[in-house]
Amino acid sequence: MSSERRRVVVTGMGAITPLGQDVDSTWASLKKGLSGVSGITLFDASEYKTRIAAEVDGWDTSEHFDKKEARRLDRFLEFFVVSARQALAQAGLDFRDDEEAASRAGVMVGAGFGGMGSFIEEIETLSERGPGRVSPTGVPKIIPNMGAGLVSIEQNLTGPVSCVVTACSASANAIGDAAEIIRRGAADVMVAGGAEASITSFGIASFSQARAMSTRNDAPEAASRPFDLDRDGFVMGEGGASLVLESYEHAQERGAEVFGEIKGYGMSADAYHITLPRPGGMGAARAMKAALHDAGLDGGSIGYVNAHGTSTEANDSTETAAIHIALGDSARDVAVSSTKSMTGHLLGAAGAAEAVFSLKALDEQVLPPTINLDTPDPDCDLDYVPNEAREARFDHVMSNSFGFGGHNVSLVFSRA
Repeated sequence: MSSERRRVVVTGMGAITPLGQDVDSTWASLKKGLSGVSGITLFDASEYKTRIAAEVDGWDTSEHFDKKEARRLDRFLEFFVVSARQALAQAGLDFRDDEEAASRAGVMVGAGFGGMGSFIEEIETLSERGPGRVSPTGVPKIIPNMGAGLVSIEQNLTGPVSCVVTACSASANAIGDAAEIIRRGAADVMVAGGAEASITSFGIASFSQARAMSTRNDAPEAASRPFDLDRDGFVMGEGGASLVLESYEHAQERGAEVFGEIKGYGMSADAYHITLPRPGGMGAARAMKAALHDAGLDGGSIGYVNAHGTSTEANDSTETAAIHIALGDSARDVAVSSTKSMTGHLLGAAGAAEAVFSLKALDEQVLPPTINLDTPDPDCDLDYVPNEAREARFDHVMSNSFGFGGHNVSLVFSRA
């Protein structure tokens, strides 16, 4: 990392997940090894191959938005806006009455699909009731960038505002890109994260047809089982998560509590296949090595890897190989876990949620487990923290996110 670039720290976090509607409740459930997977309730999935998912249980829009606002919002937008509110509240930042400070603050959101639920509803309305009945707010509810737009409007953030759409890497890219904006001096504060709400008829049907999802419908809590020999696909999740990023100097000047530092950001492309990772793991390893280089660290410095760990046959063995390549001999000593075993796969929001989990692991020096790891795959030969959380001592963590199209992202966080 160049000496001219500014250090970037995390001063606030927010999360809406299948395990809780804030960071504390989600983290408590993760440490207990609880699963957020159950039968689908958001639509009638009785005729689908996959009938399970990790839904945000008990979400009540009226607790967060009035009726007029709610009509304009897709579920994924609700998740992101509320997670951003939580993160800014924890950071103790409010730009609504400070135009000068607001011009140095921005938003970067990541999403894989955007408002899939609203898109389906509007297409059904068009088909069944005609063009005159389509909502005038249909497009704003659907487009992925609207999460950043809404947060900037609500919070008066008039600095850099943008969106990343790189499938399941999207919100990890958003965090890395936001950090780069601060590093180069274009902003002092960025809200960065992502959201997804794709537990819909089309989302489940399409992934099911691709044979990517678990069909362990009779045992939903055991369905997401990364690195296990008997895994049969991922479980879709939903939610949103946000970080408040600040330049170290800005945080120091206002006496903010710091939860960690973003030390490294790496990206690469597999250039191989639209859905499958490049065999052997070299593509993902390049992103991990790039993040280490950016952080000025070697593989032996990493104490924990929050794996992409999707519970698919292709991902888990390939990611294991990538960790071996990137960390070298140190791979045998590093703790690796997949929190997707509990939250399911939040798709475009996964990177942001798992960044929060990585920072909480650093802060409390606790390794979240990989649950349902009963029979390790022989090709998955690392320490995956099976089934129970444990305490450890470490200063640096890596969080991996990989997306369709061959997008690979790694983030490195360090203790404050």
